[in-house]
Amino acid sequence: MSDTGYVKTNGRGLGEVIGEIREEAKEFFQTRVSMFVAEMREKLSNSKNGAMYAAIALVFGAVGFLVLTLALAALVAAAFWGSAYAWFFGFLIIGLLWMVLAAMLGLAAFRQFRDLAPKRTIQVLKEDKIWLQHGARNQI
Repeated sequence: MSDTGYVKTNGRGLGEVIGEIREEAKEFFQTRVSMFVAEMREKLSNSKNGAMYAAIALVFGAVGFLVLTLALAALVAAAFWGSAYAWFFGFLIIGLLWMVLAAMLGLAAFRQFRDLAPKRTIQVLKEDKIWLQHGARNQI
């Protein structure tokens, strides 16, 4: 203890040590926030492609559903009218083709969206947690 009544650590006052800790904590959080923002911007860029695929998949799926509905209506009409099935098979094949395209684009959209969590930031924060726990044990 010095004669002023303040605790000194390595020749520095308690206020200096607390100020240094505050600045280090501020820098620590700023780097983590900037890393999170950068990673989320990258994820957002990828999700725009996924949104485009999802929109196209919805259009193809809607068209496929309408065509398949028309094909079923044609089947019922053909059963009552006794007309040929040629145009029914045409609707059926086209409807199935649209549905396959919608499924492929929907799968591509799903692959773009399933990876939105900021994995690098989470990994760094887990490592920071372990480091802090290890440092706290060493101080005790």
